[in-house]
Amino acid sequence: MFQRLREDIQCVFARDPAARNSFEVFTAYPGLHAVWVHRLAHGLWRWKLRWLARVLANVGRLITGIEIHPGARIGRRFFIDHGMGVVIGETAEIGDDCTLYHQVTLGGTSWDKGKRHPTLDDGVVIGAGAKVLGPVHIGTRARIGSNAVVLRDVPADATAVGIPARVLGPRPEPNPRFKAMADRMGFDAYGLTRDMPDPVANAIHRIVDHLHEVDERMERACEALKKAGIDIGADEELHPISNCDLEGLEPEECEIPPRKTSGNT
Repeated sequence: MFQRLREDIQCVFARDPAARNSFEVFTAYPGLHAVWVHRLAHGLWRWKLRWLARVLANVGRLITGIEIHPGARIGRRFFIDHGMGVVIGETAEIGDDCTLYHQVTLGGTSWDKGKRHPTLDDGVVIGAGAKVLGPVHIGTRARIGSNAVVLRDVPADATAVGIPARVLGPRPEPNPRFKAMADRMGFDAYGLTRDMPDPVANAIHRIVDHLHEVDERMERACEALKKAGIDIGADEELHPISNCDLEGLEPEECEIPPRKTSGNT
């Protein structure tokens, strides 16, 4: 028992830089208090003292603002940061070293009895306000973004964001010409770290990638026409994309550089 308490306190220092000392963590972290109350309530639940287990769980909810059904199964070193508004359903299963932030819900989507709440493998992190609903499986070390609504399984080491949540894949490394085009558009597709994916940035990334392919094909077509002796006015430079263009400003609201043309006009 004391070993489990020591593990719980030490995991707070590993995941919360605001933790200063063990006494403060022991007395002022409602996430830990909720887990400790749940262990007692879960023991009563397993001993078939269901009413007493529910009463103890309700007392824990009143004190901490965290609702954990006594039937839920929770592993070791489970940490709820801040914790207010967290709800964990009856058939939820949580592995070791998992972390939940405030207003997370591990809920059900059916009134049928049986398995109806999520299963979290070891090392899962769920951001503030996220909802994981139904008997879905969240793989080892998966990440759920804040305010996401997860309705499907999430594989191990993946990140899920959005409503409904979708799994984001790794970003490819850009080649120099792609990066030059992105810079010309004023878009930095790689300004975010790889562990903080942005679905909007990913969508724009695909658009820029498509434009890069179109640009390459046009260059090959122009070269072929020039070899055939057809004048296509290749000396004329294209109008560059400016920040004003991207922001949708009117010409009178933004100074746009003049188009460069060849010849005497």
